[in-house]
Amino acid sequence: MKLRLVLSTTALAITAFVGNPVFAQMSMDQGKMGMAAPGMTDGEVRKIDKEAGKITIKHGDIKHMDMPGMTMVFVVKDKALLDKAAVGSKIQFMAMNEKGQMTVTDIQPAK
Repeated sequence: MKLRLVLSTTALAITAFVGNPVFAQMSMDQGKMGMAAPGMTDGEVRKIDKEAGKITIKHGDIKHMDMPGMTMVFVVKDKALLDKAAVGSKIQFMAMNEKGQMTVTDIQPAK
């Protein structure tokens, strides 16, 4: 008897939560909540440290991370990416937060 009551209450709570228009609106507005899809960011290479696997980039807004433009040091996921850039060159790059570390996962020459 108690199990039936618990299951009925749980089913009712789930139905109320999922059917709630506020919940539906929250799931549709992710783009407005700083959860933009990852995309390439424009930048200019300031320094490259191939041995350490780091690159310093003066970059524009990284929209999918809700980060304003600035100059900062990134680690690269693969040191071979550093061969695609030179100090002073304009690039487009993909940055992700991997385990709390700002990491460049792709570098392309600017268009």
